[in-house]
Amino acid sequence: MTSTFVTAGPFAGQKPGTSGLRKKTAQFRAPHYLECFVQAIFDAVGASGKVLVLGGDGRFFGREAAGIILRMAAANGVARVIVAQGGLLSTPAASHLIRLNGADGGIVLSASHNPGGEDGDFGVKYNISNGGPAPESVTAAIHAASERLTGYRISDQPAPDLDRIGETDLDGMAVQIVDPVLDYAELMERLFDFDAIRAMIAGGFTLRFDAMCAVTGPYAVEILERRLGAAPGSVVNAVPLPDFGGMHPDPNPTWASDLYERLMSETGPDFGAASDGDGDRNMILGRGAYVNPSDSLAVLAAHAHLAPGYAGGIKGIARSMPTSTAADRVAEALGIEAHETPTGWKFFGNLLDAGRATICGEESFGTGSDHVREKDGLWAVLLWLNVLAATGQGVSDLLGAHWRRFGRTFYSRHDYEALPVPQAEAAMSQLRGALDTLPGKTIAGMKVAAADDFAYVDPVDGSVSKGQGLRVIFANGARIVLRLSGTGTEGATLRLYLELHSDDPETFGADPQDMLAPVIAAAEELAGIARHTGRIAPDVIT
Repeated sequence: MTSTFVTAGPFAGQKPGTSGLRKKTAQFRAPHYLECFVQAIFDAVGASGKVLVLGGDGRFFGREAAGIILRMAAANGVARVIVAQGGLLSTPAASHLIRLNGADGGIVLSASHNPGGEDGDFGVKYNISNGGPAPESVTAAIHAASERLTGYRISDQPAPDLDRIGETDLDGMAVQIVDPVLDYAELMERLFDFDAIRAMIAGGFTLRFDAMCAVTGPYAVEILERRLGAAPGSVVNAVPLPDFGGMHPDPNPTWASDLYERLMSETGPDFGAASDGDGDRNMILGRGAYVNPSDSLAVLAAHAHLAPGYAGGIKGIARSMPTSTAADRVAEALGIEAHETPTGWKFFGNLLDAGRATICGEESFGTGSDHVREKDGLWAVLLWLNVLAATGQGVSDLLGAHWRRFGRTFYSRHDYEALPVPQAEAAMSQLRGALDTLPGKTIAGMKVAAADDFAYVDPVDGSVSKGQGLRVIFANGARIVLRLSGTGTEGATLRLYLELHSDDPETFGADPQDMLAPVIAAAEELAGIARHTGRIAPDVIT
């Protein structure tokens, strides 16, 4: 082995969060920055003799970063690294590769739905051996290691060609370059009834999938077009680009507006979907119908038994606290466990590993199951297609039937992006300071039943997570949740979640913003967002 120890550091203050470490691309390209963080990972989790998976969403700097990490892995004694061809690996496919190969963990190069390019964002995340994001104990250990390090080890040998499938040697370490789409596609074929979906498409069912110039494109082309027979070109923006073609790879009606508008047209396709930068999120549409992510979780949980992989039923449903309670009603009807966790997929990992949940979801367009330990955008699309094929219903009809059975939970998220931190914290502070005084009060015509700063006790390992979001719950079942997001790299993003349930069929076709008007008014009275931020409207409404 020929390697060099490069003196650098300290690297204090860069604490990875739920989604690893996300910064501007320029920050990661700064001398020694990426290297120090990766060395902290190796120091914290151990490297000698380990088997790791490596890949990312194809954003700018990803290929170069993969080469650096391979050279560092060799210098730190890693035995084998399984690398996606070209370095392109969706986050759910990374989770599957870790589990399939019994790897000790993986390094995922992604900033998820954040913009890419030289002036965009970059991220590095460590996943553990179950395929899921590192828990807080591991991210804390990585942070502690970063404060102690004095430099990093890196091989003097060049990194191998990432485009050539096969196995090669890098300074005594095996580098196995694999086709990342093949194994994932085979897993999907085992979970879903491809014959039924193929027959539905052959019968004239049309679809449009927007990969947003991100990593899901090759997976969607292989599965939707080649294996399921969708017409060539059904997958648009299918080629991953370092800057995502200038797009914001976040699948919602604002950033995937072209897809949304096409599906709202009377001449649009029967089904539409989009995925994000690293392939773990999804937006679902039918002709004339937008499926709220909270509704999507509930509908999929109620119909999962129609897919071969879940024919025996599901063991439980888990949702993040800000996600609507629609899925709870499904769990109650099915007689299974319902779990409310903090935001972050790692909180679902213990429930999935313990067999206490099968399907999980977040309101931020993330849904998944126990097939991997990450949310999975294309999986959600395929489960929707399987359900549509099995029921013979369209998206609108399926939604309507679901609401008639369970009622409709009107739900919306209002995002105030890139706020000066003091402004965002002022709104949070106003609501937080009033929490203890709110129960029993009437706000905007609604009586407050409970208010708190959500804390979670993990039912599997007993760990406690506090300060996970401010909640106000009204006697009529309406909810307000306010929290700061940790996924951005500029300023602060304030997220306001609004919910109101109705069992009255006469209301089911109403506009959600109209139905939520009293909840929106209550939120403004309680938090004073407009007053503190100067924003008269949110930047994004979903």
